Amino acid sequence: MRILIIEDDLEAAEAMRRGMTEAGYECVHAPDGVDGLAAAQKGGYDVLIVDRMMPRMDGVTVVETLRREGDATPVLFLSALGEIHDRVVGLKAGGDDYLVKPYAFPELMARVEALSRRRETGAVATTLKVGDLEMNLIARTVHRAGAEIDLQPREFQLLEFMMRHAGQSVTRTMLLEKVWEYHFDPQTNVIDVHISRLRSKIDKGFDRPMLQTVRGAGYRLDP
Repeated sequence: MRILIIEDDLEAAEAMRRGMTEAGYECVHAPDGVDGLAAAQKGGYDVLIVDRMMPRMDGVTVVETLRREGDATPVLFLSALGEIHDRVVGLKAGGDDYLVKPYAFPELMARVEALSRRRETGAVATTLKVGDLEMNLIARTVHRAGAEIDLQPREFQLLEFMMRHAGQSVTRTMLLEKVWEYHFDPQTNVIDVHISRLRSKIDKGFDRPMLQTVRGAGYRLDP
């Protein structure tokens, strides 16, 4: 995979480039919007990582220009501007995803890989829906029966995994590996605590609980 990083923070850009290179990706860095636009217009990239606020030309203008020219390369916006309005501006400009700084590098990689897969399949899924529970993957919001549910980042990750496996029994090992990125059992009750918190948020006040405990197996989100 070939990635173009358009980022004026040289230290942050180098950290991204180094991490992605170690993961086997080819990365090119442009230090501002003008150079970034010129590099993107040459084509040949699988994903563009674009900072919102840059000298000479901001990221929104870069992406708007590319979209007007018919360039459909997936774009991940990076920005310290994290309000819903800021995300909407980025998405309306033609961005495919939006990640707020500071971020965890594993999440950055996961989002880049997801954008690459979407390009390959042509499918761009921005929401998950299980019964009356709906998750917006771009705005990072969750609603049940129209009521907004406030989740912490780890709770959001946990629920996203459960929603992607709705109706299936999910084991503790799966959750440790896919949500916590542990490839060993830390012998703590971290999963139980987060499942309990998540259940209290998505099921409280509803007649039918969705997050079920499967005795001897793990957990299941019942659609």
